[in-house]
Amino acid sequence: MTNEKKSVSDFSEDQTVSGIFVISQAQSKKAKNGPYWHLTLTGRTGSIEARIWFPQSQNYESLQVDQFVEVNGREETYNGIRQLRINSMVVIDPAERGLDMADFVPSSAVPPARLLEELEAFLHAELTYKPWSALCKSILRDEPIRTALLSAPGAKTIHHAYAGGLLEHTLAIMRICRALSDLYPQIDKEILLVGALCHDLGKAFELSHGVSREYTDAGRLLGHIQIGLELLEPFLRKAKDLPEGLAMHLKHIIVAHHGELAFGSPCVPQTMEAFVLHYADNLDSKINTVQGALTTPEGEEAQGWSEYHRTLGRYLFQPERTPKQTPGAEPKQARKAAPKPDASPLLKAMGFTATSNHE
Repeated sequence: MTNEKKSVSDFSEDQTVSGIFVISQAQSKKAKNGPYWHLTLTGRTGSIEARIWFPQSQNYESLQVDQFVEVNGREETYNGIRQLRINSMVVIDPAERGLDMADFVPSSAVPPARLLEELEAFLHAELTYKPWSALCKSILRDEPIRTALLSAPGAKTIHHAYAGGLLEHTLAIMRICRALSDLYPQIDKEILLVGALCHDLGKAFELSHGVSREYTDAGRLLGHIQIGLELLEPFLRKAKDLPEGLAMHLKHIIVAHHGELAFGSPCVPQTMEAFVLHYADNLDSKINTVQGALTTPEGEEAQGWSEYHRTLGRYLFQPERTPKQTPGAEPKQARKAAPKPDASPLLKAMGFTATSNHE
């Protein structure tokens, strides 16, 4: 069978597996009987751990992330870990097979191009201060930034870890910030929305956009906060009408958005807007993480308890949902009418009746 016909998650033990995958992780390791390859293979329907054991491993001098491979193997469980034991594997040229990397990369449910359109429309509707509006337009019209945003994941593994994830995350934070600005009118809503747009801009260049989502050299050496500031700086220099104090505040919102020094922020939030963005960012990332943990590989809502979630440090539960009801409609089961005073044994025993008057 091929991975195109059935989800990777449906593979069962001792089942023969054949198909085309992309290598998302590749490590050469050593076992007692000789060196072997420890791989993660990504197909059109998911990912699976794989091994090429000695002596067959000697046939592959070098294997690299994002290579396309045609695989034949067998599903097995080794030391309690579900994996694919590869019997044969050939590195192939995707162009010759008419393969597109985008078909193997998980993507947001809403197409990234549409997310970007929604984000631009949102800013157009909300920003009234011309220097802020002009700054955002300049950033989003920059071709390298625009191209990177369309395929950038929101993180490597924890939340929004798929193409379009960064746009999805950014747009969600903007909506949270707008709602909080309505609740707390003393907040500078416009700088908060610009900060929401720019806070993770560096992530578009911190991670690679293939199936591996590995850190780039700049991502490892600088991190997305520093990358984002360097990306933003030329646009701020060109924004002649933007007061220096606003530019400084915007940069503070960006560098403080992780909230704590221990979490990678160069400084902690010291303005209302910086606090709001930090908590909005944290809220959206946590909700997406929980949602992912309570969703099956096929995209359906899981039932009951999840497996232990290492990042969140807990098990997660899918509770019973309140039934949706059309506003104004009568409930399916009418509530029982409250007992009349003279129909209550307890009230009778206490001397109360429908006509009694005790003051």
